[in-house]
Amino acid sequence: MAALRVVLALMFAGSIVIQVVVLLLLTLDVGAADPDVAMILIPMVILTVLAILAGQVAVVCVWGLLTMVRRGTVFSTSAFRLVHVVIGAFTAASLLTFGLGIALAPGEAVAPGVVLLIGGVAVMLSAVALIVLVLKALLKQAVARDVEARTLRTELDEVI
Repeated sequence: MAALRVVLALMFAGSIVIQVVVLLLLTLDVGAADPDVAMILIPMVILTVLAILAGQVAVVCVWGLLTMVRRGTVFSTSAFRLVHVVIGAFTAASLLTFGLGIALAPGEAVAPGVVLLIGGVAVMLSAVALIVLVLKALLKQAVARDVEARTLRTELDEVI
């Protein structure tokens, strides 16, 4: 658990650095670029920063789920809120990445292979959202079993 927390903290800190650096460098390049490239830089900056923000939201929610695991409260209905936000964050990141590919596709400014790679990343992000959706179904079953076990314990205590 501690290793995962370290990785999450590094991911969050690194994503902030990337957001700031990408935003600054690409914004500075807009003035120096030719008009065709300048048209795609602004949507590229916006979509990239928003996609990274979606990843940061997912990291914060996973941290919250780790805290719930440590406290022993992960098998409760309050965990679903965090899981829903993670699914939404990965879905948003996927859509934003796909939008970035669409913004970069027309013209000669970006190679078609790069656009294809961005599309592949969008598909992988949507796959992560779907995997978390399956894990949500497993969490739902675990919560139901936990409630059932508590009910049976209560009935058993009454009998004894």
